[in-house]
Amino acid sequence: MLKIAILGLGEGRSTMSAAIESSKVELVKVCDRNEELCKQRAKEFDFPAYTTNYDDLLKDESIDIIAIYTPDHLHAEHVKQALLHGKHVVCTKPFIDDLSDAKELLELSEKTGKKVFVGQSSRFFEPAKRQRKDFEAGVIGDLITIESHYHADHRWFLKKEWSLLQSFKWLYGGLSHPVDFIRWYLPNIEEVMGYGMISSNGKEAGLKNEDTMHFIFKATDGRIARVSGVYTSPTQPTKRDSGMSVILRGTEGASQADYHELRYSVTDKEGEERIIHWGDATLKYYFRFEGQSHHGGEYQNYLEYFADSIEQGFTAYPDMKEGIGTVALLQAMDRTLQTGMPVKIADILKEYNL
Repeated sequence: MLKIAILGLGEGRSTMSAAIESSKVELVKVCDRNEELCKQRAKEFDFPAYTTNYDDLLKDESIDIIAIYTPDHLHAEHVKQALLHGKHVVCTKPFIDDLSDAKELLELSEKTGKKVFVGQSSRFFEPAKRQRKDFEAGVIGDLITIESHYHADHRWFLKKEWSLLQSFKWLYGGLSHPVDFIRWYLPNIEEVMGYGMISSNGKEAGLKNEDTMHFIFKATDGRIARVSGVYTSPTQPTKRDSGMSVILRGTEGASQADYHELRYSVTDKEGEERIIHWGDATLKYYFRFEGQSHHGGEYQNYLEYFADSIEQGFTAYPDMKEGIGTVALLQAMDRTLQTGMPVKIADILKEYNL
């Protein structure tokens, strides 16, 4: 089995569970600069092999993969060091927060021959996997348009000090999930236009950036897509309104994958509707901890997919190039919120010589 180490034990909690349960990777060491968190994870998973020094992972020649779950602004340097030390890399989304680091990382990955995979976990959830399989099989014909959203009552986030910092943006922390669904089916987004606002709830709490956003995308082939994110207002019951959903509308059918509800529906070429609900066993596989936080099953799915790509020599997507493209799109979305004007993704890439 490929040997893996994990850097960052907040979100990395899911990856610990995933690696320990997997038959394709072996967890050998974990790292976080917060030693108390290391001790907490060691007790939770009965896994005492921890360190507070990233160098301990980098210098361990037995480690094949480093999985990075640190704050966004640290990703570029942590990925760079892993590549320089001959490690394959899994990095949580968003891949990096500054595109000025992108070119160096692309060249370094090419030079070292090491793979980099971006952990867009939502692609590896059961309804999304089934929807993609049906799409590739031609069940709904050719894609006409795609709609996706992430709507959640996250008012509890407003009680966390870091959520009120100028640096915190729901655009990157939340909306990046449905945006990745758009990119999965329409990778060649050319232009984006959108509007956003801080809700009354957000203003009262002191939120600095938009918590309510709606965007329209245009691809190079003329197709359009829509995405929205609403994070500090009440939501409808999940029987009516999924917290995160992706809808594909094709020439001969349509499909909808509802994330947390483990629900998928498709209307095929014959006009027949099928609805699938996954049961308790699948629910327990994906949501291994309290509530529906820390989606361990998704992480296990993508770790095993990445391990297969290393051993079999294929490209695991989203790769670094796709991850950079998604960051460029998110930055274009950020810019259209500030300017109120359409923004071309090529203009963002050009600024960074990409």
